[in-house]
Amino acid sequence: MEITPKKGFKGLIENWQSDMIAAVSVALIALPLSIGIALAADVPAMAGIFSAIVGGVVTTLYRGGHVSVNGPAKGVIAVILLGLAAMDDGTGQEFNYVLAAIVISGGLQVVLGLLKLGRFADIFHSSVIHGILAAIGIYIFAKQILVALGSNSDSSNGAIQNLADSVLYLPNANPFVVIISLVGLLLLLFHSKISYRFFHLLPTPMWVIALSIPFVYGFNFFEDHIVSFFGKTYEVGPALLLDMPDSIWKSVLHPNFGMIDTIEFWTTTLSILVITSIESLAIAKAVDKIDPYKRKTDLNKDLTGIGLSTMVAGCIGGLPIIAVIIRSTVNVHNGAKTKWSNMYQGLLLLIFILVLSPILGKVPLCAFAILLVYAGFKLASPAVFKQIYSHGIEQLIFFIGTMVLTLYTNLLIGLFGGLLLALVSHMFLARVSIPQFFKMIFNSGSNLVMKPDGSYCLKIRGIANFLGLIKINNLVAQIPAGANATIDLSESRLVGTTVLEDLYDFQKIQQNTGGNIKIKGLDKHISSTNHKLATKIKVDAVEPLNRRQNKLKEMAESYGWDFQVEPVEDLEYFKSFYFFKSRPIEAESNCISDPNKDLPIKLIDVTFEEGVDIFPDEYKTTIGLLKLPFSIPKFIIEKKDFLDKVLPISEHWDIDYSVYNNPPNDYIVKVSDIEAMDAFLTDKLKVLIEISGLHHLESNGQAILIFSNNFVLAQAKDYIKMIQFIENFKSIIKQ
Repeated sequence: MEITPKKGFKGLIENWQSDMIAAVSVALIALPLSIGIALAADVPAMAGIFSAIVGGVVTTLYRGGHVSVNGPAKGVIAVILLGLAAMDDGTGQEFNYVLAAIVISGGLQVVLGLLKLGRFADIFHSSVIHGILAAIGIYIFAKQILVALGSNSDSSNGAIQNLADSVLYLPNANPFVVIISLVGLLLLLFHSKISYRFFHLLPTPMWVIALSIPFVYGFNFFEDHIVSFFGKTYEVGPALLLDMPDSIWKSVLHPNFGMIDTIEFWTTTLSILVITSIESLAIAKAVDKIDPYKRKTDLNKDLTGIGLSTMVAGCIGGLPIIAVIIRSTVNVHNGAKTKWSNMYQGLLLLIFILVLSPILGKVPLCAFAILLVYAGFKLASPAVFKQIYSHGIEQLIFFIGTMVLTLYTNLLIGLFGGLLLALVSHMFLARVSIPQFFKMIFNSGSNLVMKPDGSYCLKIRGIANFLGLIKINNLVAQIPAGANATIDLSESRLVGTTVLEDLYDFQKIQQNTGGNIKIKGLDKHISSTNHKLATKIKVDAVEPLNRRQNKLKEMAESYGWDFQVEPVEDLEYFKSFYFFKSRPIEAESNCISDPNKDLPIKLIDVTFEEGVDIFPDEYKTTIGLLKLPFSIPKFIIEKKDFLDKVLPISEHWDIDYSVYNNPPNDYIVKVSDIEAMDAFLTDKLKVLIEISGLHHLESNGQAILIFSNNFVLAQAKDYIKMIQFIENFKSIIKQ
C-alpha cells in the first residue's frame, strides 16, 4: 500500500510536481465551465472566473478536504437566477444585491462549520437531493437551449415556458449558430471514444471551445451583417460572441446590502446556503470514495473554508463556492495527492484569463451554452429516472415530487416539501402511530457492543431513516478502521435508502482498510424492487422468489448446479479487470455456479456504476466468471459497434495495452503481451469468439470475464450462450 502523502507545506514540497500536472488538466476544464455557469446565471462571465480563482486559492488555505476542487457549479445557477428576478427593483443593482446575499450566506456557512453542524447534511434524503438536482438540470437545459439555437432565454420565464419557447423557435433557429452547437454536442458525446491521443491532449470542454473559433471566422461573427440561408435571412455579428471586458480589474463588482431587510433577500441567502452546503458536503464524501489513499474529509472544517471563500468571492463579484465533482474526479485521476493542487488550478486560471482574454472574446456564446445543455440533460436524463425507479417506486415519488415543487416554487420549498413527502411516506409504510413512529427513530434502542474476539456487533432497531441517520452514523463511527463487524437490521421496522447508502459505503471503507463488515437481518424485509438500496419494510415471512429468480433456479437445477439469491463474492476482486476499474460493482445477486469441476463456472447478476457525477448512472448486467489454475495473457476483446467500424475509435484508448493486429472478425483486441497472445489465441479460439456473439471478453491473467451485453440482465438464451462458450473455451485451453 502506498504511503499517505504528508500534509501542509511538507506535502507541498514533496508532491508539487504531481499536483501541478493534475492542476493543469483541472484548470483547462474549469475555464470554459466557469464562464458557462456565469453566463447561464445571467451574470458577467468574469463572475465565474473570479469564483473559480478564489475557490482554488482561498479555500486551500483553510479546508478539510485533500483532493477536492472548489469553484462555481451548476447547482448555483437556478439560485442566482431566482435571486436576480426576486430582487430586481429597477435600479440595475440586482446582481449587487445577490452578491450581498452570497457574502452573508458564506458567513452563515462559516458559523455552521465552527459549530460543527456539517453532519446535519446527512438528514437530507438522497432521493430528495436527486430531485433538486434534476430540477436544476431542467432549469439549465431550458435556459440554455435557446442560446444554443441562436436566441436568448427570458430569465423571468419559468423553465417549462422556456422549453415551450425553444420548440416554437426551432423553425427560426440561426443555422450558423446551430452548426457550432451541433459540432460541440458531437464532441461531448463521442470525445471519449476517439482513439487518437492528440484529441486527448485537451479535455472535452476545451475542444468544444477551441473548435468553435474557426466557425466564428468562417461565418464572420466579428461584423454585424445579414446572411441568407435557403431563402431565409439571419443576423450574424458580435452579439453572438462572448463579451470579455477590456480590463479584468474593471469587472470587479461589490455587494449592495440595500435589500437586507426584505423577504426576497433572505430567501435568496438561505437558498444559497442550503444548496451550496448540501452539495459541497455530498461531493466531499463522494471524493473521499475515489481518493486512492482513502482519507476522510473534515466536513466541518471544509464547510468553514468554503464559507470563507464564498464571502471573498461575493465581495469581488464572484459566485458562491462549491466543491465540484467533475473537476475533483479529474484531479484525482490525474495523480493529485494533496490540497495544493486546488491552489495551483486557481493560480493557473488567473494566468489563463490574463493571457487568453483576447482569444476568449472570439468564442461564440452557443459553445458555452451547449456545454450546459449537455450538463443539464445529464442531471435529468431518462437514465436518472430509471435509476431512481430501480431504488423503489417510493423513491421515484419523492424524486418527482421534489423536482416538480422546485420547478414551480423555489429550491427551499422544493427541498423541505420533498423531505415532508418522504417523512409522510415512511409513516405510512411503517404502519405505526405517529408518536410511536418518532419514538422508534429517536429512542430506538440501537446499540454497539464489542465481542470477546475483538469484533463488533451493531444492532439497529426501530425506524432507520434519514431523521435517525446522525445517531446511526455516530454508532458506526465508533467501529475502528480495519475492524470486523456485523450490522444487524433484523429488529428494524423500516430501513430507508439514505441509511442503506451510508451503511454500504462504510462497508466498502472498512474493506479498504482490511476490515470485514457483514450486513444482515434483511431476509424478513420486503421492498418495492430488488435493489439493495430500496427501502426495506419488516414482514413476518421471507420474500418469495420473483419470476426471473424461479427460472434461474430451475435452470441451475437442470444443470445440477447451485443457485444463490445473495451470493458472497469478493467485490474488490472485480477491480482486477479493466472494465470494472472505472465502473465499481455495487452489488451482486442471483448466482448460478458449478463448484464441483476443476474449472468452476459462475454466472452472476452485478450492479455497477458508470460515470463520475455525484449520482452516476447505475446499470445491471449478468457476467460469466471462470477462474483458472494457471496464467494466461491479459487481454480485452470487445465486439465492434457501428462507430468502431466507420471510425478509428475505441473505448480503451487510455489503457496501456497494445492493439492486436490479427483479431477475430468484428472484434477489437488489446493485449498486454502480443507474443504471448499469439501463442494463446489459436484459430479454434478465434472461431469460437466469432460465433459466440458475446459483447465483451476479458482476461486479468488468472480469470476470464464475459458478458453478452454491457447494460442488461441476461435472459435464458443468454445464459445458455455464456455457458456453452465457457464450456467450449475450457475444452480448447485444456488441449
